[in-house]
Amino acid sequence: MPFATTFTDPAPNPEDFAELPGTVAIEFGVDWCPHCQNAQGFLREALQDRGDITHLKIEDGPGRKLGRHFKIKLWPTLVVLRNGEEIGRVTRPASSQAVEEQLPAAI
Repeated sequence: MPFATTFTDPAPNPEDFAELPGTVAIEFGVDWCPHCQNAQGFLREALQDRGDITHLKIEDGPGRKLGRHFKIKLWPTLVVLRNGEEIGRVTRPASSQAVEEQLPAAI
């Protein structure tokens, strides 16, 4: 799955990610957030050609279980999971390289 362009709402439950196979990059944020808007180019550049990574955009906010489960404090935050385990995280990336550094090597 290439770069996701829209936020998912409602979000899946935390348990849905526990046994998810492969590599998943979960982007937490909202459409109206200026930090999220500024990071989109960096995220797109790092993820668009990574067919080995599933990219999900999850709308976050107060009372959202998935964001609280991953202890999200600032937007955007990209959490990278491999087979349900966190392997990387970047908050408010300032470059595509900052995102790429959190991703596993391409298969």
